[in-house]
Amino acid sequence: MNTKTITGAFLILLVGLIPAVTRVVAQNNRTVTTGASFLLLSPDARNAGVGEAGTGLESDANALYANAAKIVFADRMGISLSYTPWMRQLVDDEHLSYLAAYRRLSDRESLGMSVKYLDLGDASFRDEAGNLLQTYSPAEFALDISYARKLGEHFAMALTARYIHSALGAGVYNGLEMDPANAFAVDISVYSERELFQSSQFGKRFAWGINLSNVGTKISYTNSKESFLPMNLRLGTGYALYNDPNNRLTLLLDVNKLMVPTSPTYRLDENGQPTTEIARGKDPNRSVPDALFTSLFDAPGGFGEELSEFTVSGGFEFSYYRQFFLRAGYFHEAPDKGNRQHLSTGLGLRVSDFQLDMSYTMPMARRYTVRNEFKATLSFNLNN
Repeated sequence: MNTKTITGAFLILLVGLIPAVTRVVAQNNRTVTTGASFLLLSPDARNAGVGEAGTGLESDANALYANAAKIVFADRMGISLSYTPWMRQLVDDEHLSYLAAYRRLSDRESLGMSVKYLDLGDASFRDEAGNLLQTYSPAEFALDISYARKLGEHFAMALTARYIHSALGAGVYNGLEMDPANAFAVDISVYSERELFQSSQFGKRFAWGINLSNVGTKISYTNSKESFLPMNLRLGTGYALYNDPNNRLTLLLDVNKLMVPTSPTYRLDENGQPTTEIARGKDPNRSVPDALFTSLFDAPGGFGEELSEFTVSGGFEFSYYRQFFLRAGYFHEAPDKGNRQHLSTGLGLRVSDFQLDMSYTMPMARRYTVRNEFKATLSFNLNN
């Protein structure tokens, strides 16, 4: 097992900033940072295979991640297990696991649950002199319970309650005490889908959804700093074309925006060092409700910078007799907001009520922490 060596100074930087796990620091970087950013990691192979544009896909157990309201349109019940060897180009003992399940309670109600677990392997914390301070096994997990209900034949809403535990460090380093952090959050989602032109030779299915996720308490790893959870607004749609119910091509598009404060720019003193006086932007030390309502227009760079904080992903899924699946997609994030840009592809095979999905992600940007990434998902779906 590979053991990572982290100095005390680096650990303090990690805890103080809590950057998104898949993002990098680039020149003129304006990345929006949050705590518990593992919540934004796409956990399953099907969603990853279409460039993380999974809102408009036909529903299964993994729909709980993108939009929990979808599960009332799914089969009677389903369960899936996903596994990702995390950042294996750097270390060999990290992984991301995801377990999701749902059950239709009636024609109008469904209940779902999921667990996301990120194992960051073993870490040896050392000071600047190289002396061993502590060996620790950092890990994070989130436990979700979702309730979804149809409010009409083609429309549904869902509420998800989430408990988050993030243990990135424990102990005192350079006078800074660090403890495992806990937080609570909710998701509110709406979703609609309908079949169009069923009487014609070629049918069509149109779906759209909105999900506001991770709205909850701030998270604190130390007694001196609190961080926002990665509150995220996801809007997505899917359009499927088919000439029989079993063979279809689904086109997908998702747009995401973090609903947390953008760091302002600060005035410089006579020595060129930043002060605490804000030159442009808004004070980031605000409440969660305030952040939700102001994060769409608080960027110091104005409307142009605000637009750059939206990520866009698109993809497709081709289903052949609901047994073989081919997927591809693309994810784009602005270079100064994290620079996550990658192509993805995926395959799926369904045998009876079981389905195996695999995806492969290929980053397109040079400065990118995660290189080629593999995901695998095994699902069980029981039809009506």
